Amino acid sequence: MIHKVLIANRGEIAVRIIRACRNMGIPSVAIYAREDEKSLHVQMADQRVCIGEGPAKNSYLNMDRIISAALNVGADAIHPGFGFLSENSAFVRKCQENNLIFIGPEADVIDRMGNKSAARKTMMDAGVPVVPGSREPVYDVKTAKKMAGEIGYPVMIKASSGGGGKGMRVAETEEEFETQFNVAQRESANAFGDDTMYLEQFVVNPRHVEIQIMADTHGNIVSLGDRDCSVQRNHQKLIEESPSPAVNAAMRAKMNEYAILAAKTVGYTNAGTIEFIVSPKGEFFFMEMNTRIQVEHGVTEMVTGTDLIIEQIRVADGKELSFTQEDVRPRGHAIECRINAEIPEHNFMPSPGLVQMIHLPAGNGVRVDTALYSGYRIPSEFDSMIAKVLVHAPDRDAAIRKMRTALDEMVILGVQTNLDFQYQIMHHPVFCEGKADTGFIESFMKISKRPDVTAAE
Repeated sequence: MIHKVLIANRGEIAVRIIRACRNMGIPSVAIYAREDEKSLHVQMADQRVCIGEGPAKNSYLNMDRIISAALNVGADAIHPGFGFLSENSAFVRKCQENNLIFIGPEADVIDRMGNKSAARKTMMDAGVPVVPGSREPVYDVKTAKKMAGEIGYPVMIKASSGGGGKGMRVAETEEEFETQFNVAQRESANAFGDDTMYLEQFVVNPRHVEIQIMADTHGNIVSLGDRDCSVQRNHQKLIEESPSPAVNAAMRAKMNEYAILAAKTVGYTNAGTIEFIVSPKGEFFFMEMNTRIQVEHGVTEMVTGTDLIIEQIRVADGKELSFTQEDVRPRGHAIECRINAEIPEHNFMPSPGLVQMIHLPAGNGVRVDTALYSGYRIPSEFDSMIAKVLVHAPDRDAAIRKMRTALDEMVILGVQTNLDFQYQIMHHPVFCEGKADTGFIESFMKISKRPDVTAAE
């Protein structure tokens, strides 16, 4: 059995994992960078270990220090959360070499699905529909340009090791292809240490829909339904909801079927997400697989009544899933808004600093995942996401109304946030009608403040 879990992460996801461990009666260990010494996850954990200061490479990305910390405190498992080392197969292997349980999939599976061009080829071989494009990875602009001509413009250029919108560019024409390819490849090399690229036909105005799956080591794979993640800025998700308003019953059944097929094809275990893009014509294509828990896992928990973090720990401990496919009966509608410490009026520039006061919304069907508290100083070294506001209601219209109320009630003083921007989205007719695609932010949104927000805020 797992007796103690070290959490190789920070912020709200670390707090989320600590709470799951408490509910299971399992002691937790927080690691932290010096800048995070007063963070909530550090204060909540049963034990804490400082593993460095400065950039993440000295702390949350330092594999050897994390492994040493786990061994020194007697932890027998490590939960990576999302980001940082959550999809790093070398870290998984280091855990195994030191007899530590990695709460996630096997290293070989991460390798197969983490490299997006390899994952694409695997899905093509399995019969899962993929966006028309290159079958093999590309390394040089000359070969890539020839492939692009065969695929047809516009073309999406993607990094095989990419994520979070890095190493991704669209070439509208042959004339601009070389420049866009070189920029994307250079960005990929800098961000991921890998200049392997691949090409896809660019689907104009698609929807981004993903399927959450859970799989155990006993051969059980369950789909927990779909989430719509179309509201994005620079390929960074801002709002997620379940179920997707862009998917009908027939599409949903097929997408769930393909998601389970994808997981079976690679022998997947633990929590994972199969991501699809949906064209305006209703065609859907495999895009990638995220081999970790997602930021937006909470909306799935709300509509299915599950706890995916607890399920992750159970699966890593060798137990069977606590539910079957027949048990999964999504109810109602859930929406999540990501709250970031940033200034929308200034091109979403990060806004770290001291949180002077915070008031969180509450009530039936309202959940806030955050590591904020009054007096906490948001560091500048890490991601700007500071909270996730989630709501659940009987239907989508009711969920939108509940989210408006929650955002209206939420107050954060001392730093600037995108609260007003999210509030504005919740009133935009395109979003309210369920028609927002991945170009929604750029096409329709203007930066403004709620009429009731004072200058002091």
